[in-house]
This record gives sequence, structure tokens and C-alpha cells, in this order.
Amino acid sequence: MDDVLHGESGVHEWALAEAVSLALSNYSKQSGVKRFRRLVIGLGELQSIDKEILELALGETLKLYGLEVVEFEFITEEASFECRSCGFKWKLGDLGLSDEVREAIHFLPEATYAYIKCPKCGSPDYLITGGRGLSIMGVEY
Repeated sequence: MDDVLHGESGVHEWALAEAVSLALSNYSKQSGVKRFRRLVIGLGELQSIDKEILELALGETLKLYGLEVVEFEFITEEASFECRSCGFKWKLGDLGLSDEVREAIHFLPEATYAYIKCPKCGSPDYLITGGRGLSIMGVEY
């Protein structure tokens, strides 16, 4: 745990936790609520986020804002794509990628453009329409 608190491991998760905590703090100022029963967070499939580290970081950063969340729920948002050439839509899970390619994409979502082309027309010109980043999907108090 000391590595998580003081090492480079989890730096990304701590930065995300700080952003979530700041957003919840702003919501708290408007609503007057300081203790939340549940916080639902969407995690993009293309991101490399350690849920355990994120949960720990959220608990600690929320304390700095004087806030408490009893339960965290993490929901994975599937990665989805849409071809700009032919309009075809697909999901990451439809492709049968190797573990090495999936790993590369999780560390750098923009790497999808080096490994993936439209399964229908072969075009490398597509949009990532879902499954990136982190979002607050719901709050219960």
C-alpha cells in the first residue's frame, strides 16, 4: 500500500480521483450534502484504470474536501467506434484482438488507430464514440 500512496504506481488514478472529488465538492456546495450513500463511476474500456487504487484515492481525496461516500460502484463502458467512410459501427469486443494489442490500447487509447481499421471497409478513418475516460454516472444520498 505504501507504493500506492507514495510511488508512481497509481498516479493516473490519484489525478482522476482529485477531479472526481472536486466535481463532487462543487455539487456538495450547491446541495449541502456532505455524505453520499453511493457514487457510480463510468470507466472507459479503453482506459488503463486500476479500480482498487482509484477507490482508495477517491476515499482519501474526498476526505480532504470533507466528504464521505459509503459505496463506490464502477461500471465499464464498452469501447465503440464508427467509421467515417462507410458509417459502420462496432465494439472493441467484436474484433478478437490479441492480448498484446489490447494491452497497448489500454495504455494509450490513441494506439487504436495503429492497430484497428473498420471491419467492414478497412478504412483507418473512424471515430472512437465510447469507452474513453471516466465519468460520474450517478450520486445517491
